[in-house]
Amino acid sequence: MPIVVIGTVFVDIKGFPDDLYSPTGRNAGRVETVHGGVGRNVAEDIANVELRPRLVSVVDDTASGAEVLRKLRKHKVDTDYVLTRPDGMGIWLAVFDNTGDLAGSISKRPRTDALAELIDAKGDEIFRDADSIVVEIDMDKEIIKSVFRFAEKYGKKVYAVVSNMSIALQRRDFFQSIDCFVCNVQEAGILFVDDFSGLEPEALAEELYGRIVKARIPSMVVTLGSRGAVYASMDGGRGYHPPESVTVRDTTGAGDAFCAGVAIGLTHGKTLPEAIGIGTHLAASVITISESTCPRFRPKELGLDIEVTD
Repeated sequence: MPIVVIGTVFVDIKGFPDDLYSPTGRNAGRVETVHGGVGRNVAEDIANVELRPRLVSVVDDTASGAEVLRKLRKHKVDTDYVLTRPDGMGIWLAVFDNTGDLAGSISKRPRTDALAELIDAKGDEIFRDADSIVVEIDMDKEIIKSVFRFAEKYGKKVYAVVSNMSIALQRRDFFQSIDCFVCNVQEAGILFVDDFSGLEPEALAEELYGRIVKARIPSMVVTLGSRGAVYASMDGGRGYHPPESVTVRDTTGAGDAFCAGVAIGLTHGKTLPEAIGIGTHLAASVITISESTCPRFRPKELGLDIEVTD
């Protein structure tokens, strides 16, 4: 049975300087175009662990959209519920500094309104046989309402990731229905209207526990970039998971790979700390390459007792 992923598709245009990056100057370097989008990235990351996810999304009615579908199918992502519509994909224009960190970006969001109608019409066949659901919580509210309606109908766990936290705040009434919410420390600050950047990881884990208990969010994982991640759950669990030490080339997609790993682990019976370990490993593998998704792994490499099927 598949993990169902509901999210967006983007084309990422990324610039890398040859030398020290100057924000106000002209920077010689290279420009790369890769397929992106949180939902698309998460689906491909799951597929790269030899699982067979189902993506519910939209692509453009252009050659670029057709290429996105071709690549996803090559990775054995189920694209039967990916719509083709004008302006169906977003564009993310990003510039990185010489250390691989994001220096600035501009994004154009895609049109995804047709997904609400698709889910209403075909939700039973999309979700009935799902192992679990991963959703971009900042998508159109009608889409989110439909996803949670079918999740409740079929008793499926929902793991959420975010692309735009300011929009996600408008979906706050759904957070209590999320089995695990994954975001970074800046996004957590927006959610709880606070600044957590000065806290040490152990202190942040305690703070996070108090916040999710008050907000009634079942569990939450907050990534800290090069410092690792903290987690807390309403059953009392909380703690810190250290990062893996790797050479950073490009941080794009690391958060999506992390979310994919956490969702895979929790879906297949791992504890939250164990699932975070899988997410940490996938994220570390992404930041060492220029692609936005992780390389191939066999499930057993990640401690998953899953038989791979073609």
